[in-house]
Amino acid sequence: MRAGARSVVRKPTNLTLDARLVVEAKNLDINISRVAEESIAKAVSEEKARLWKIENRDVIQSLNDYAEKQGLPLDEPQQA
Repeated sequence: MRAGARSVVRKPTNLTLDARLVVEAKNLDINISRVAEESIAKAVSEEKARLWKIENRDVIQSLNDYAEKQGLPLDEPQQA
């Protein structure tokens, strides 16, 4: 993962992958486990963000409605 990231406990896991991709990755010295871990971490993060937006959509919409009607607090008043 990232340099300086906290120590993590790793769990051996079986994956079924395209054999040609595995051979190519090994020939290119690509660490399949690290790439898989990074990709899964990204997918988890994106899914959490998606779910957070769904769970908070009412509040987000309420804030957007308020800003549309009232303007943003630091906006300068519009001159007529």
